[in-house]
Amino acid sequence: MTERYADAGVRFDAADEAKRRIAALVRTTRTTLALGEIGAFGGMVRVPAGYEHPVLVLSTDGVGTKVLVAARAGIHDTVGEDLVNHCVNDILVHGARPLAFLDYLATAALEPETAAAIVAGVARGCRAHDMTLAGGETAQLPDLYQAGLYDLAGTIVGVVEEKAALHGDLVRPGDVLVGYASNGLHTNGYTLARRIVFERLRLDVQDEFPETGRTVAQVLLDGHRSYAAVTAPVLPRLHALAHITGGGIPGNLIRVLPEGCEALVDTRAWPWPTVFRVLMRAGEVSLGEMRRVFNLGVGMIAVAARDDTEAVIAAAKRAGCAAWMIGEVRAGARGVKFVER
Repeated sequence: MTERYADAGVRFDAADEAKRRIAALVRTTRTTLALGEIGAFGGMVRVPAGYEHPVLVLSTDGVGTKVLVAARAGIHDTVGEDLVNHCVNDILVHGARPLAFLDYLATAALEPETAAAIVAGVARGCRAHDMTLAGGETAQLPDLYQAGLYDLAGTIVGVVEEKAALHGDLVRPGDVLVGYASNGLHTNGYTLARRIVFERLRLDVQDEFPETGRTVAQVLLDGHRSYAAVTAPVLPRLHALAHITGGGIPGNLIRVLPEGCEALVDTRAWPWPTVFRVLMRAGEVSLGEMRRVFNLGVGMIAVAARDDTEAVIAAAKRAGCAAWMIGEVRAGARGVKFVER
């Protein structure tokens, strides 16, 4: 009998329909910097005018096992926007403006409606940041992925003036730490969170998440917040930014500390969102483990001169994001220490 690709699990008709829908979404993100045709082998985008020494800033990341919650709930558009916001934050810490985005969707078998919903979220995130969705890839890998599941990743390209790029080298003893509120788990810690919620608590996506009055799906699919608009008014005044993702505050804040600088984080300076308190109690998770795995309510940390603290916090509040002074930098061994005030 003649073998066909479809018999092995790869359907060209589904891929063609998915690509048709995705192309329509991509068109909604085209900016004046975009070049070339949609569907070409590569995406092209101009470097905007006005830069003396433009530096491209690139980053790649994924949504992790949050996609398993999305698949379980049948809600697919939010993880696409999560992906964009996560990547925007990763280049924002260098002071970069986003220019273009590429997404990668891999699954056992492409379902056009699911793929379109995912990319609709990606496109929404791109439009929110005036960024072109310059291209991407959809892959059908039936021998690698379970039916109905998928993986989602993306690459972002941004630009910053070389002399304005943030590297952490401006951080000095006496600087203040400003924490920006997260919107829940963002895109990290889901392997542990899912184990606690679905196995320990034996809840499903439609059940109520304890102490919230919301469903498990609503709580676990809360969006990954972008801090671009929050930091824009004060970006030139900041000495560093740290995106609090996997590794928590200790694993990410240390990345922007120069030698001779120790960050002291005041553990009482901000409230933990309910989701983290529930996970800690129900999973009997140690405090140290919570700090390494989750953001605990702080999605981004700015390091600024003490005289600029008030302006940084005020700008965040004007943008609708809570912010707190959560600590300071002092002379000492490079590292992050949690202290009780």
